[in-house]
Amino acid sequence: SVGILLRYGKYSNQVDPGLHFKAPFGIDRVYKVPIRRQLKAEFGFGTEGSLNPDQYSPSLREQEQEKSMVSGDLNAALVEWVVQYRVRDPKDFLFEVRAPGDTLRDASESVMREVVGDRTVDEVITVGRQQMEDVAQQRLQELIDRYAMGLSIDQIQLKDVNPPREVQASFNEVNEAQQERE
Repeated sequence: SVGILLRYGKYSNQVDPGLHFKAPFGIDRVYKVPIRRQLKAEFGFGTEGSLNPDQYSPSLREQEQEKSMVSGDLNAALVEWVVQYRVRDPKDFLFEVRAPGDTLRDASESVMREVVGDRTVDEVITVGRQQMEDVAQQRLQELIDRYAMGLSIDQIQLKDVNPPREVQASFNEVNEAQQERE
């Protein structure tokens, strides 16, 4: 982590780890920003006990809404994914966007809905996953750079992609029929 030093509420400088002195009584304030640690944001599910408050949506209802998407052929799909990122510029991370964690979550959800909406449900569920990850990572990095958030997107990984529970049995029957035909 590095420390971002504010003097009288204005950015002063970036301080590396170690012993440093700061003026007391609120003259200097230091914000610690992890720059060497890879952070992650989870969508559609959540890992309990995480230290990052923006890692996942706290309510199950929000998680269900995040993963429910419509593909380009107007079929529904449940998409769970993880965004792995690092803080590249701590000053931009703290001061260019009001809530960088929430902004990253909103931007990632928007990009993933766009990528899923450009493909058929068969591509989303089966063959197009790697291409979707690559396109989503590129588009999200472009959006993050446009917002000057000071983040670098390391990887987007699709965890679980399924049809909705209501049509899961029918989808499995179609897949079995295609496999028998082949």
